Amino acid sequence: MRPLIAAALLAATPAAALEPLSQNSYVNERLVQARVADVLRRGCPSIDARLVRAFREARALKRHALDQGYTEAQIDAFLDSREERQRIYAQADRYMRENGVVNGQPDTFCRLGRDEIARQTIAGSLLSAR
Repeated sequence: MRPLIAAALLAATPAAALEPLSQNSYVNERLVQARVADVLRRGCPSIDARLVRAFREARALKRHALDQGYTEAQIDAFLDSREERQRIYAQADRYMRENGVVNGQPDTFCRLGRDEIARQTIAGSLLSAR
């Protein structure tokens, strides 16, 4: 019986119980918000990226995933997945449309960017207004 118990305990390690990264709401929310920040800063001439902060946040997010039990290979596969990137981009686009951003209208990008900064959202923390 002892070998069976040991085998059951090994099978129940945290890595075995992890949901796919694509379903991890903490990770996905932050990636969507990072994409929002990137698009807003590109679409608004008076908003810049806080690149050092963005780099620090990316490292912290990777550390969070590693601490949760995901492997480097799992993280890399998730980040390199074209399908996952498209899904994240689509969520970011939907968020921006729902918040009034219209392609070709920089003032809508600027308005949402300033709102995100003022509300101190994840996206807002990655932006600075000039």
